[in-house]
Amino acid sequence: MSKPTFVYVTYIAAPPEKVWQALTKADLSEQYWFGYRVEASGKPGDRMTAFNPAGVKAHDDPIIESDPPRRLVYGWKPLYKDLPDERMSRVTFELELFKDQTRLTVTHDDFDDGSIMFRMISKGWPAVLSSLKSFLETGKGLAPSWDDEAQKRAAAGA
Repeated sequence: MSKPTFVYVTYIAAPPEKVWQALTKADLSEQYWFGYRVEASGKPGDRMTAFNPAGVKAHDDPIIESDPPRRLVYGWKPLYKDLPDERMSRVTFELELFKDQTRLTVTHDDFDDGSIMFRMISKGWPAVLSSLKSFLETGKGLAPSWDDEAQKRAAAGA
């Protein structure tokens, strides 16, 4: 049986350098990632960190590959205690110039068969990436798409 893989492709009316900054700088991510501060601006071996809106660390994962502004790869294992204890998966961002746009391909893979995290990210990534596109094109991200209970759990922390 093949392992699950999530792939999402979107076209953003912004240059790859601007998309890269939004993917790697905490001050920018906070504006489209529903208040999460995601920092992934390091080199391989450095850490991708994410803090939820309440300031609780949600991620501390290795940066596997960083080739600005073309490719970013990092591990993915949320730190919240109420999430399933699955091994680390992998997120890959590929940015390609396409006319006057960026074609952003996000691949989230390396899940175990039957992964609960895979089902969760399959709902989460489309919301985050749609908000990223809106933010870069209009200056305003989208409102969170999850329910209030999930937001309260996230705010409660790890």
